[in-house]
Amino acid sequence: MRVIGEPLVSNGHTLEMTAERLGWLEPSAASLPIEQLQETYRLQGYLWLKGFFERDVILNFRDYFFESIFARGPQAFFEIISSQEYENFCTMPRLWTFYQAFLQGEPYLHKRKLLRFNSPGEDNCTGGHYDLIYLRSGTDRLCTSWIPLGDIPVEMGGLIYLEHSDTVGRQMEAEFRVKNTDLPPEERISAYNRNMRANGWISTDLVDMATRFNSRWLIADYEAGDMVIHSPYMIHAATLNKDPLYRTRLSTDIRFQRVDDKIDQRWAKVWSLGDDL
Repeated sequence: MRVIGEPLVSNGHTLEMTAERLGWLEPSAASLPIEQLQETYRLQGYLWLKGFFERDVILNFRDYFFESIFARGPQAFFEIISSQEYENFCTMPRLWTFYQAFLQGEPYLHKRKLLRFNSPGEDNCTGGHYDLIYLRSGTDRLCTSWIPLGDIPVEMGGLIYLEHSDTVGRQMEAEFRVKNTDLPPEERISAYNRNMRANGWISTDLVDMATRFNSRWLIADYEAGDMVIHSPYMIHAATLNKDPLYRTRLSTDIRFQRVDDKIDQRWAKVWSLGDDL
């Protein structure tokens, strides 16, 4: 394990820097046969595809984002979310063709797509959760693509994954399904129902989670051009941006499934504030 310049902190908890509780994501070459990538995804719950995109494609979109914010101010954020430039980025042939093969069918991209940026000094970050909590009204045969929009070394707080937690997420969702049986339909699919923790998160204490599930958090030095795919049951979180160069972390997460599988219609609308998802 390389020496990390700053302690990794998430919502007030400092991760244990031991081999039992902290490890590194395993990268996969994007050029591997699709069958091998599918098997790795099934076994790990994630794929970290190194150099999936051309680096310049990522950096050009990053420039577009920050130039738009600089020129038009914070109100430009949701203009970017609904822009043709962002849609073109998320449906580029490289990505679309990959998912046609990976899903073994015609892909469907959820219209609700997320852009996230975090600067050093912010003291809150995403707690431990799995995505299906927010997507219960559709198929569980979906994939989240998390794309770092620029280099994101560990110190900048990119996504981290709880090792082997695809199984844990499936068990937890099965338990919630039983608990939620008697709830009204709208509450049953909600991440914020009476049987769930606030925000739909499993916990904000990542140290306790690693101990409770006898696992470890997997971290990575992401580079522009990488893409991580994770299952809807894979537990993940983020740490604070402690970048010594004071760079802003920018990323997008978008979700694909087969078009002939059930679609959660709550995700068929462009992301907006107050959509309760």
